[in-house]
Amino acid sequence: MKMALVHDWFTAPGGAEKCVQSMLSIWDEVDIYSLVDFLEKEDKEIILKDKCVSTSFIQNLPFSKKHYRNYFPLFPFAIEQHDLSGYDLILSSSHSYAKGVLSHADQLHISYMYTPARYAWDLYYQYLRAEKLESGLKGLVAKYILHRLRMWDISTANRVDHYIAISETVADRIYKIYRRYSVVIYPPVDIEKYALHEEKEDYYIVVSRLVSYKQVKLIVEAFSKLGKRLLVIGDGPEMAAIKAVATNNIEILGVQPIGALVGYMQKAKALVFAAEDDFGIAPVEAQACGTPVICFAKGGARETVADGKTGVYFHDQTVQEIVEAVKRFEMIYDIFEPEIIRENALKFNKDRFEKEIEQFVSEKYQMFLNKKVR
Repeated sequence: MKMALVHDWFTAPGGAEKCVQSMLSIWDEVDIYSLVDFLEKEDKEIILKDKCVSTSFIQNLPFSKKHYRNYFPLFPFAIEQHDLSGYDLILSSSHSYAKGVLSHADQLHISYMYTPARYAWDLYYQYLRAEKLESGLKGLVAKYILHRLRMWDISTANRVDHYIAISETVADRIYKIYRRYSVVIYPPVDIEKYALHEEKEDYYIVVSRLVSYKQVKLIVEAFSKLGKRLLVIGDGPEMAAIKAVATNNIEILGVQPIGALVGYMQKAKALVFAAEDDFGIAPVEAQACGTPVICFAKGGARETVADGKTGVYFHDQTVQEIVEAVKRFEMIYDIFEPEIIRENALKFNKDRFEKEIEQFVSEKYQMFLNKKVR
């Protein structure tokens, strides 16, 4: 079997890249393709195991290392330029473009999908507001480009033979947009790195990219009202807006080394998570530490956090709902047991992911071969 792995882009280590890392632990004789590869050397060693990546022409365009996203109107065309005609099996790791590679009838294409491109679909209006593209000429151009992207995205849906979704939430999106069914295989979480710590301190924590849909500003506004200590770990375009509403009880720590991050998460009273995320690795990492989670009751967090057992839900993304959820959490705080919380996180470990995806791909490829023989 000759196999190709196609990933949207390699620019920084994240949840999707951890999935690729696990895939390369299963299939080491695989060729890797992507739109761009700007990983630092040490990240290449860990994630890609020093394998070379075949990139698209986007890699060599002016200023692409820092501003590759500015070329996104070219991404559909660029991903189709990868010639994968010599492979038996294509595995795409996709949250936007990788699933759109071209294949032929003698190839099997399986897509591990993090989500259909959210800025083009369910977060379309939120994206336009965040980027101030609701009106004006730039807004009109952006809307047209995203319209064309949606058309391309739909047209590529049947290039994939089998979809794997990272959560039931994403499986629902895949069906809504593409009218295709998918199997759910939860992504790998490095549980062992986040050891159980039973003694908690009197502070709450947020670990997140500071982008609008993560709703970190909402959490900070809620804790400004509550007056309780909150640590915010992460960076992103929302940093200035978050600092502007933070009061003295809130510490904005930015990006932290992994050792410090784990320490903060282990000792926190609870992690607060307000996004409607595809899966949400931070809530699972917190639970691995025995730390409960106060989370929005939609998206992946609803699948990984058990209300009243490993955390507390709130049902609207508002300041008042978060305030009430924290108060409710403190009233029942004594019922949360760190050992039980960690046990819930163990279901999402790396070995489980590798076993499940290897079995799924092997079974589908064998069925594909059997069909070809008949």
